[in-house]
Amino acid sequence: MRVTNGGAKRILTTLVAAVTLGVAAPAVAEAAPGSGWNNWSCAPSAQHPEPVVLVHGLGANNTVNWFFHAPKIAAQGYCVYSLTYGTGILGPGVGGLASMRDSAAQLGRFVDRVRTATGAAKVDIVGHSEGSTMPAYYLKFLGGAAKVEHFVGFGANYRGTTLGGLDALAKALLTTVPGLRAILKTACGACTEYLAPSAFLDDLARGGVHVAGPAYTSIVSKYDEVVTPYTSGILNEPGATDIVLQDFCSADASGHLSQAIDPNVTGLILHALDASYTPKCTPFTLPL
Repeated sequence: MRVTNGGAKRILTTLVAAVTLGVAAPAVAEAAPGSGWNNWSCAPSAQHPEPVVLVHGLGANNTVNWFFHAPKIAAQGYCVYSLTYGTGILGPGVGGLASMRDSAAQLGRFVDRVRTATGAAKVDIVGHSEGSTMPAYYLKFLGGAAKVEHFVGFGANYRGTTLGGLDALAKALLTTVPGLRAILKTACGACTEYLAPSAFLDDLARGGVHVAGPAYTSIVSKYDEVVTPYTSGILNEPGATDIVLQDFCSADASGHLSQAIDPNVTGLILHALDASYTPKCTPFTLPL
């Protein structure tokens, strides 16, 4: 099979689109301080001393991924911050493309910025999709465990994804199309790291994903169509809490993308950050 440069780029675009949280979005300014989100003058309260750092999924950015959950978390009295990380050839509004090792270092710098601005010793991290995988690397290998109190991932993915079987096609293309692997590594290093087996996933799994210190919560959906199988997001490790959305709320049909606007996910996040918060089951039928 002969593929032109234009064809390789179209294949690359398809592979990237298959694992992104959303379509390429334009760069978006930080949320206004008045919203309680990305307010760098925010002072953590005694009730919620850890500021919350929100980490988006592959292909998203700091506002697109968090327009629903962030204001609701801030309304509960938390100082809330989000970043766009791992941008590349698709511009500043599309994040998560860089190698997750590099993005984890970027996250570490942002966490330190938040800690300095707020005076907090530790932060809480909440992430969607790649926003669970990449921070897990930060906690395990880059000293993040000493700086994080709670780590909550939803649409979580710690073992890669078959993309509903498309991983076999992707691997075949990477093997047979000259130069495609190099193009993909440059354009989306995180994409190849998600195709198991990969050195990144092997490193993350070795000895367990979970490390001592932070409280880990992993939220997954049986109907996830991007992280397949959905059990790739189940830690099943001592010290970690795994939650299947449908076990909590049988009336929740959320897939992968829609977890970003799922009120049940909001409630579970707030409970993971503060056990005194009681989440409620809300029927939710957006299976995307």
